[in-house]
Amino acid sequence: MTKLFDEVKRFVKESFERCGYKEHIKHLERTVYWVKKLKPDADEALLIAALSHDIGTAQEWKKIRKELQQTKFTDKKLIERHQKECARIIEEFLRKQGANPEIIDRVKMLVSKHEEGGNADQNLLKDADSISFFENNVPIFLNLAKKIGREKVKQKFDWMYNRITSEKARLIARKWYEEAIKDLRNV
Repeated sequence: MTKLFDEVKRFVKESFERCGYKEHIKHLERTVYWVKKLKPDADEALLIAALSHDIGTAQEWKKIRKELQQTKFTDKKLIERHQKECARIIEEFLRKQGANPEIIDRVKMLVSKHEEGGNADQNLLKDADSISFFENNVPIFLNLAKKIGREKVKQKFDWMYNRITSEKARLIARKWYEEAIKDLRNV
C-alpha cells in the first residue's frame, strides 16, 4: 500500500478507537478486502474510500446510536447525511495530508454514495460494504434487536442485502444474510 493509504488507515483506526467503537475497524478493513476480491485492479482512491467510508460514524458515534433507536436504519435523510458527512471528513483529512486533488475528488465522490451507489465504482464500494457488513457486523445488530426490536433490524438486514448490485457480490453475501435472518428469529 501507499504512504497515503497507511495514513488514512492510522486516522481511521485512531478515530474508531477514540470513540469506543473499535469493532468497526475490522468491517472497514474487510471492505477493502472485498473491494480487492471484486475488482483486483482497484485503484488507490477506491481502496481509500473502502477503508474510510464510515469515518463519520466515529466522529458522531454517540449521536448516531441515539438516533438509531428513534428512526429506521434505512431512513433516507439519515443515509444522505451519513454519506455527506463521511465524504466531508475524509476529504478534509486528505487535503491536510497534501493528497493529489484527483484522488481527493475521487474518494469524496465514492464515499458520498457508498450507501446508495450510483456509478460502477460507487456500486462496487456499496457491494463490498454489504458483504463486510454481513461477515462482521451482524452480531452487533442482533444485540441491538433486543433493545429496538427484531423488525427494525430485519429491515436493515434486508436493505443491506437487497441493495447489492452485482450477482457475484450477492452470491458471496447470501449465506451470511440467510444466517443473519435465521439468527434474528432466535433473538
